[in-house]
Amino acid sequence: MEVCAVFRAGRRYGVSPGRCVNVWRSYRTLSTEEIPLYRMKSAYYDILQVSPSATQAQIKTAYYKQSFIYHPDKNAGSEHAASRFSQISEAYSVLGNKTLRKKYDGGFLSEADVRGSSRPAATKDMTSGSSSHVQRNRRSPEVTAQSQTVFDFDTFYREHYGEQLQRQKHIRARLQEIKRQKEEAFQDRKLGLASEIAVGVMLAVAAAILFGMKSKG
Repeated sequence: MEVCAVFRAGRRYGVSPGRCVNVWRSYRTLSTEEIPLYRMKSAYYDILQVSPSATQAQIKTAYYKQSFIYHPDKNAGSEHAASRFSQISEAYSVLGNKTLRKKYDGGFLSEADVRGSSRPAATKDMTSGSSSHVQRNRRSPEVTAQSQTVFDFDTFYREHYGEQLQRQKHIRARLQEIKRQKEEAFQDRKLGLASEIAVGVMLAVAAAILFGMKSKG
């Protein structure tokens, strides 16, 4: 959605007072006539889908979730996913850093801060061999899948769904044990029934023999 915003003072946004500026709420490709993400008060929070009052832990979790959805390895050939992933990475490079987040919230974050920010340690958990700096091309923020490192889905699941997976594993093991016990009980019943039949047959044969002997006597 495109919104025309008129600014009273242009110090923070670098525009003349009273000028109408197009703001893309979807945060897609930015031209030189549009406001960069780092100058939009809630853009980074909107991208990660968290509130400005979110804790660092909540921001980290949101970053994992959004990265998992839009990672190029899961969306090969999708320019939208690549662009979205680039925005998510940029948002977390700022909000995941307490110092940069404070500057962003106060409206003092600069382009140099964004370009020179180090990616938080959590990023390393999701990617291997990633660069320690996030570079953002204002003319084309779209990032190809080839330029991204491989997403470690196993690590992601272990860190965020490990407990749930463990419970499921325990439940499956328990169900298998119950199934095994039922099969053993069924086999025991079959064996018991066969034994009872055999005993019955033997008794019948013995009775027939005794009856025959008495008849001859």
